Amino acid sequence: MIVRSAALCLFALAFAGGNTTTATAQGFAWIPSGPVGEGARPVDAFDREFIREWEANPPKGFPTVSRSNIEPTKAAIKRYGDIVAAGGWAPLPAEEMRSGESYPAIPLLRQRLAASGELKTSDTASPSFDYELEKAVKRFQASNGLTPTGIVDKRTVAALNVPAEARLKQLKANLGRLTELSTQTGKKYVLVNIPAAQIEAVEDGQIVARYAGVVGKIDRQTPLLRSNITDLNFNPVWRMPPTVESEDLIPRGRELQKKGQSVLKKFHVDAYDGSGKKVDPETVDWDKVRPGTYTYSQQPGKDNPLGFLKINFPNGHSVYMHDTPSETIFGRNFRSASSGCIRVRNIEHLASWIVRDQGGWDSERVARMKQSGERLDLRLKKPVPLHFVYLTAWATEDGIVQFRRDLYNRDGIGAVASAY
Repeated sequence: MIVRSAALCLFALAFAGGNTTTATAQGFAWIPSGPVGEGARPVDAFDREFIREWEANPPKGFPTVSRSNIEPTKAAIKRYGDIVAAGGWAPLPAEEMRSGESYPAIPLLRQRLAASGELKTSDTASPSFDYELEKAVKRFQASNGLTPTGIVDKRTVAALNVPAEARLKQLKANLGRLTELSTQTGKKYVLVNIPAAQIEAVEDGQIVARYAGVVGKIDRQTPLLRSNITDLNFNPVWRMPPTVESEDLIPRGRELQKKGQSVLKKFHVDAYDGSGKKVDPETVDWDKVRPGTYTYSQQPGKDNPLGFLKINFPNGHSVYMHDTPSETIFGRNFRSASSGCIRVRNIEHLASWIVRDQGGWDSERVARMKQSGERLDLRLKKPVPLHFVYLTAWATEDGIVQFRRDLYNRDGIGAVASAY
């Protein structure tokens, strides 16, 4: 379902209990050289650190929506049509594989990567997981929305095992979306690609910056929309939306009340009665509270779910983009965890770009607003176009074919392309 009320991200979760400057092709070109785990640190510790850094700071790459991507996407459809006609590829066994080892499934992995173009060598029979194969795995991971560790883990196997027929259908379905969207973007805009959980700041056809984001859960989906960013709320008061009140706050309030605790005190939330008077948390009987009994808000501060900034734009779903007091989720590969709104990492950097032409605003002033905690609502003199889109398959101008999870199963191929 699409959330029709203001969509909170972090608060609902609480209730429920590298170098990136030289990358192109959205993570295809900048790939760590040398075997993963090389050096003094343990392999697993290195992997976790690298994954967090890569996911939180995605490479710039090419714009997802661009007229320059249309012909490469058509070429990708032709290419995948040929792959399907040749019989596609065989599925790999659910077995983790790492560089420097030999596995029975290595020839099958080589054939799979050779078919889709990540492995250039003609030697597909070798049972060794060598350096060239590791680089091919990293290429595949980077162009399929996975962290390029070079390790064939569970998610990588699931992505490799999406049938060629399914990938072809995705490319065809997304060509229409891409063609339509490429006529709607202008000189300067912000784009959220929901399946990628990433935000792009685009100007003059180039990526200014790409940001990690958090998008709506399956049952609280982020809507598709086209709007304009009109104003920014610095250090905002958070007013609880009805969805979070009914589905998160009240159930958690009843749960904590049984333990002798107050949900209002625990999460630093203020409740107000119908006359606007603040309610004593100790007087609230959550067994009797219903949606609409009180209104709830939270003052600016370290516990405020909106962080220090909320970005607003007119839309019929009452969603918005915002900061967060906790950034740990940005280091994860799968970031579908909000109630429909969009959390943005490094939102102060995005805000600085948005207000650049405002007059009297720059990155230093934005930083001061974050440090001071001062409340300020800023109306933009010139709104910035914003697009929430759903693209899971396309090719960029360098010919690299990109795939992302079909997060909300909108490509008409079932769950096969959303299982990783």
